[in-house]
Amino acid sequence: MPEKQPQRVVIIGGGISGLAAAHRLAELNEKEKLSLEIILLEVGARPGGVISTARREDFLLERGPDAFISEKPAALNLARRIGLENHLIETNTAHRRSFIARGCKLLPVPEGFQLLAPSSFRPFLTSEIFSWQGKARMALDLLLPRRAGANGNDDESLADFVRRRLGQEALERVAQPMVGGIYTADPEKLSLRATMPRFLEMEREHRSLIRAMWRARRKQSKAEARGTSGARYSLFLSFQNGMQTLADALVARLPAGSLRLKTKAKALSFNQASKRWQIQTDEGEAIEAAAVCLALPAYAAAGLLREMDANLSVELDAIPYASTATVNLAYKRSSIPHPLNGFGFVVPFVERRATLACSFSSVKFAARAPEGHVLLRAFVGGALQPEMFALDEEAMVAAVRRDLRELLGIENPPLFSLAHKWPRSMAQYHLGHTARIASIRERLSAFPTLQLAGNAYAGAGIPDCIRSGEAAADSIFLKLK
Repeated sequence: MPEKQPQRVVIIGGGISGLAAAHRLAELNEKEKLSLEIILLEVGARPGGVISTARREDFLLERGPDAFISEKPAALNLARRIGLENHLIETNTAHRRSFIARGCKLLPVPEGFQLLAPSSFRPFLTSEIFSWQGKARMALDLLLPRRAGANGNDDESLADFVRRRLGQEALERVAQPMVGGIYTADPEKLSLRATMPRFLEMEREHRSLIRAMWRARRKQSKAEARGTSGARYSLFLSFQNGMQTLADALVARLPAGSLRLKTKAKALSFNQASKRWQIQTDEGEAIEAAAVCLALPAYAAAGLLREMDANLSVELDAIPYASTATVNLAYKRSSIPHPLNGFGFVVPFVERRATLACSFSSVKFAARAPEGHVLLRAFVGGALQPEMFALDEEAMVAAVRRDLRELLGIENPPLFSLAHKWPRSMAQYHLGHTARIASIRERLSAFPTLQLAGNAYAGAGIPDCIRSGEAAADSIFLKLK
């Protein structure tokens, strides 16, 4: 009996979402013996997308994300499956706190404060971040009713929600910079339902956010007192040799010859008669496939789908993006007067500084800088400050250094600095995002062997991207099986 012809799957985009999709397909193929041929096309010279680690003079520099969150299991589970668990590192146990800039001071985030609201009363009351009027307005959340007429389909911006429950000062001084550090977004446009629906659930179930936080903290304390079994990790994890460890390990596990770098997919079409896809590359090659996964930014996926489904393309193109940059700066420890007794700081937009946030990288994770030295990593740009992203490297570093001089007391120039730009890299979950994604999924159902993956749909973090890539692979595998 002749051997069954392999079914080809083409994944377009070699960032972490595409790598996760390709690896998952290879994993399933090995287990189920379906005889798949996997091709991963990446336009750049290296895989991994925004995951990018470099070494310089015994410093370990993250040009993209420096960690992933352990609460969402996809990244941790993947690391375990591919044998990287022993390479995982937790944040240092000392100084697990962060600061918020106010004037020229860095003020500690009150203990128990979770993004929007406090779960402990005394640290909140004694904090210098808020005025007494601001604290009184936040405490009013304990008395305010639920939102009138709200239902499960309503959407509300983060700014409107925080103003309604906690007041303007809470929005400006904590919610905007804390959430901005995650989504680099404009809170006036950011959909709370698409980004942090648990706060809507808190209001629905407990009426008061503060009351919900207090109850959750008491439950957590009781659970910790009883003890739990199994390995427990800190909230943020990374790898001993940087985040690129994950991307490199995934590439190493792919079938030989499946990854094609410096290869751009120029056009995509579907043959209704043969039920096959055809991908045209910029080198003139035509690749036929049984299934396709677009692990691309939504605007890039829109370009490939425009001729096939104009409405789907319009919906994808409507998802906005922000551009961000990272600036790594190396110093001698003696050059920094600040005690660096935290993991970093965020800067409210109302402070009108160049820096969105700054991570004390060598405090946060071990082995990021040699003995007697410090590595700092600043973030610039985002939805609210595109003019800062537009600066050239010299001007960007100079602007960051002005902030570090005023906030950390650093007068000396860095031993070296390295700025890296990520244009249109952060999908923005604006109001109506969940409805738009539902519409995209509905239109996508007309093409069962086409899947989308990436940070534009149901989560922007590394675990979200991995989950989206693996879900796309699972769906493709089931269709082909």
